[in-house]
Amino acid sequence: MAEKQTSKLYYAIGEVADMFGVNTSLIRYWEKEFDVIKPHKNKKGNRQFTLADIDHFHLIFHLVKEKGMTLRGAQMQLKERREETERLFEIVKRLKRVKEELLAIKGELSAGKAESRPAQDS
Repeated sequence: MAEKQTSKLYYAIGEVADMFGVNTSLIRYWEKEFDVIKPHKNKKGNRQFTLADIDHFHLIFHLVKEKGMTLRGAQMQLKERREETERLFEIVKRLKRVKEELLAIKGELSAGKAESRPAQDS
């Protein structure tokens, strides 16, 4: 999932689904299954998700899609060991960012080496 670049007050369900590469139906289903997700609804009844909701989705996505937990397992994890789970997830997010930065540096170094090599005569 790509990190959020802009900071809006509310995000539509389609925007949230796009952030995670899932269908809107999954977003609605997780909203029912996990009590930490509480979107506001406008006069039309459209869901409006806050950054806190998106952070909760990110944690649930990590537990279910990346770690392979069942929904029941993720629910129990959040209920019984929420602080520890959130702390470990923050560490995982930081490590992923460090990995991305290191890979970018590696790519730049590799590109620099390729440019500095003299051309081989055949």
